[in-house]
Amino acid sequence: MSQSPAFGPRRGSSPRGAVGAGARRNESQDYLLMDSELGEDGCPQAPLPCYGYYPCFHAIHSTQKLICIAGIFNRDGLFHLSLSGATSTKRIRKMSRGSDNRLAHRRQTVLREKGRRLANRGPAYMFSDRSTSLSIEEERFLDAAEYGNIPVVRKMLEECHSLNVNCVDYMGQNALQLAVANEHLEITELLLKKENLSRVGDALLLAISKGYVRIVEAILSHPAFAEGKRLATSPSQSELQQDDFYAYDEDGTRFSHDVTPIILAAHCQEYEIVHTLLRKGARIERPHDYFCKCNDCNQKQKHDSFSHSRSRINAYKGLASPAYLSLSSEDPVMTALELSNELAVLANIEKEFKNDYKKLSMQCKDFVVGLLDLCRNTEEVEAILNGDVETLQSGDHGRPNLSRLKLAIKYEVKKFVAHPNCQQQLLSIWYENLSGLRQQTMAVKFLVVLAVAIGLPFLALIYWFAPCSKMGKIMRGPFMKFVAHAASFTIFLGLLVMNAADRFEGTKLLPNETSTDNAKQLFRMKTSCFSWMEMLIISWVIGMIWAECKEIWTQGPKEYLFELWNMLDFGMLAIFAASFIARFMAFWHASKAQSIIDANDTLKDLTKVTLGDNVKYYNLARIKWDPSDPQIISEGLYAIAVVLSFSRIAYILPANESFGPLQISLGRTVKDIFKFMVIFIMVFVAFMIGMFNLYSYYIGAKQNEAFTTVEESFKTLFWAIFGLSEVKSVVINYNHKFIENIGYVLYGVYNVTMVIVLLNMLIAMINSSFQEIEDDADVEWKFARAKLWFSYFEEGRTLPVPFNLVPSPKSLFYLLLKLKKWISELFQGHKKGFQEDAEMNKINEEKKLGILGSHEDLSKLSLDKKQVGHNKQPSIRSSEDFHLNSFNNPPRQYQKIMKRLIKRYVLQAQIDKESDEVNEGELKEIKQDISSLRYELLEEKSQNTEDLAELIRELGEKLSMEPNQEETNR
Repeated sequence: MSQSPAFGPRRGSSPRGAVGAGARRNESQDYLLMDSELGEDGCPQAPLPCYGYYPCFHAIHSTQKLICIAGIFNRDGLFHLSLSGATSTKRIRKMSRGSDNRLAHRRQTVLREKGRRLANRGPAYMFSDRSTSLSIEEERFLDAAEYGNIPVVRKMLEECHSLNVNCVDYMGQNALQLAVANEHLEITELLLKKENLSRVGDALLLAISKGYVRIVEAILSHPAFAEGKRLATSPSQSELQQDDFYAYDEDGTRFSHDVTPIILAAHCQEYEIVHTLLRKGARIERPHDYFCKCNDCNQKQKHDSFSHSRSRINAYKGLASPAYLSLSSEDPVMTALELSNELAVLANIEKEFKNDYKKLSMQCKDFVVGLLDLCRNTEEVEAILNGDVETLQSGDHGRPNLSRLKLAIKYEVKKFVAHPNCQQQLLSIWYENLSGLRQQTMAVKFLVVLAVAIGLPFLALIYWFAPCSKMGKIMRGPFMKFVAHAASFTIFLGLLVMNAADRFEGTKLLPNETSTDNAKQLFRMKTSCFSWMEMLIISWVIGMIWAECKEIWTQGPKEYLFELWNMLDFGMLAIFAASFIARFMAFWHASKAQSIIDANDTLKDLTKVTLGDNVKYYNLARIKWDPSDPQIISEGLYAIAVVLSFSRIAYILPANESFGPLQISLGRTVKDIFKFMVIFIMVFVAFMIGMFNLYSYYIGAKQNEAFTTVEESFKTLFWAIFGLSEVKSVVINYNHKFIENIGYVLYGVYNVTMVIVLLNMLIAMINSSFQEIEDDADVEWKFARAKLWFSYFEEGRTLPVPFNLVPSPKSLFYLLLKLKKWISELFQGHKKGFQEDAEMNKINEEKKLGILGSHEDLSKLSLDKKQVGHNKQPSIRSSEDFHLNSFNNPPRQYQKIMKRLIKRYVLQAQIDKESDEVNEGELKEIKQDISSLRYELLEEKSQNTEDLAELIRELGEKLSMEPNQEETNR
């Protein structure tokens, strides 16, 4: 229902000159009175509000006359008086009759004005319903509810039995909605006592959106929320049930159709309201997977795909809210990290909402950083980084598990990893068993590294035979492991350099042509057996291959391939292995040819032998070898592997503060180059094919061979990028000017496109990436350093290459323990299976004998079997099922710590919210409070005035009775 255009004297709803039907004004046009608010004698029945004026009402009663004095303060501060009442003088009666005539005249004028407004159809016409209108009583009721006139509302609810409490104004709002919108708690409580009150849910959502905690608690005490079903029902579900519980008006809800009270409270960051709703049993249902094909998702997607996407966004906004994360989850750190990764994945899937999902993902990350920032001691930092240490197994040798930190590194929560509290904890683990080295200078640390590199074989021997000694524990420390592996890799690079040292001044051992009288000297010297230097290189490569195999076994193939450095290692080792295999094949073929020569010493014997293809491995010079010769392939692959080996140095650069940011910028530049290559290849291939089609018919008819073949086209265009190709590449020796001019144009366009446009675009991309790293260089470097450190925190891989090829006694001991455990689990599994089969056979026999009369025991047994099967897998407790008031189990130490941190976080959030500047909404709330206080004071004043009048009347009666008594006494 809504009101007609002439909707009466509502505050702020019409200009001062617009007067509704049945209204009156005083002479100064400063106060508006309704007919229902005037008595039969024209006197106001009660104090009435209007446009911020301050009405006053006094009644003075005496034995001779009753006079009503109404005084009004207008905006100019002037005080207007009107007298009405029954007096014993004729003058007052004449004034009353004159006043009635003037009021009647004004009523006719108002009716004419009303018709004129209806004809003009003012701005509020679109909200009006001409078929319905409010009565004077309903308008007064809505006015009192909106402006906090508690006495009028209470009186009308008690005395006006025909009053429709669900009546609505021109905007479709009922009294409850108006009272909640203006934060009138007392009026809201009065209205909630009425039965059949509509739109309670919308009032709850409105109170949540404005942060009125006391009003929310009052509404939640309404019988409609007794069972808690309403809290889990969204407005769209209420509409399907033909229910206007969450409706703003007859057209639907003012909020999104999928927003529940708990979602809205989470959106508004109202911690107290979220806590209240959680205690009532409200939860945010996690959206289904984006690719879910269940009936519910398919139906929503077909009905309205946009609404389905918006509902997912709203649900994730609630889930990612710090208020909901901190109060609903048993492990808020784990929940926030998992949710941030889920939102980051959705940002790459739902591109249309990419910015929204990225913002929510960053919100979850900031929440975790905020918790870490509130830690005050090491115990609290360890609780956040390790999780629940009472339920999770800690690392071997008492080292923290750091499960949450692993997750943060995996999901790239860089601010969390680079936080000072986290870095200090990592630093203490990094210098494990070497705490004194942490405060030493760089010179001392360099000497330690040099000593470890020199004494690496001796340290390896000590660890082999005494892994649990003091030196063995030092070797297991992350810092020592890093130094040992870095020293080993440095030695490997030195071997690669020394292997090529004998050819720095050119080779003299392998002439292009070989001829000698001695048949044994015809053996190809280049295929001689591997030298001792090359054998050392092979041992290092085999050791690195073994280390990579152990890493794949530990991490799993998926996690292994996820790291780009592992891909570089895999490629480098694969190329080294292929190079050595090709070198061995060449050596095998040459040895076979040599064996034939050795078996036939004399020339006479050689004439009887057919060497076949093996002869080229015997006496052919290098310039006559086949292009597919294994030796040539081996040398080419070896050169590539050497380059990749030296590039592997970049892996350890993040350990240094100076080189770390440079390495990160270099890595980001490589990514930009790969992105650029997509456009570059498209343009390059287009011009290469075009120029080849243009000049392929002119082989031998040009000054050079450019563009005559695909290969030459590639070379010419590639080196043209660096300015190394000549313009005469497009010139033809014949007088075909058209082809030549087309070649000039295409070649010029290519140089402009590639050199001026694309290369400058690549430079701009590199500058942008470098600037991003530079702006946040400290965070980027600390995150990269933490990843490097973390790779050495894991147990194992203590001995570097190639010492890891020799199994240590400790490794054999651990291997035997694992075998024993595996065998025991295998036998226990068979034993459990036999027990279950025996129980099933026993139940079947009892059933045949009629002992088992119901199916309950069977269902119970099947349930127990399922539970046994599920217990074999690690169970993951969902944070959504966590109850705030779980007093049955005593809280663990981790829960106590998280409770402290969450309490600090909530208090800090409330302080930050209160420290914000006072906004317009808060000023409006203060104004409404003053308005409610005014009405309460006016009611108290009116009551006091009535009491005073009663006292005066009684006093007058006593005074009038005293003379009569005196006369009687006389």
